[in-house]
Amino acid sequence: MICSAESTTQVKAIAEYVEQELSSIGIKPRGIEGLDYSHWVLIDYGDVIIHIFEKETRHFYNLEKLWMDAPLVELNENRDYMGGKNKRAVHT
Repeated sequence: MICSAESTTQVKAIAEYVEQELSSIGIKPRGIEGLDYSHWVLIDYGDVIIHIFEKETRHFYNLEKLWMDAPLVELNENRDYMGGKNKRAVHT
């Protein structure tokens, strides 16, 4: 998952919100990188990796170009994308 924000403050706030919300339902990240400067925060949930970019940093790295041939998937909040229990993410 790739998203962007207008500032490093927003990047950090999004990352903290995602981590807090998933932790509240027992899903803990395997790792979080980039919170110190918050130009690019990566949250690793095993099968799902979340990239949160400051707009200019997202444009510079252009990760979408690496996945240019991959199909786009529309997310639906009512669908279970983790296929039930995720064996790689840490559940508490």
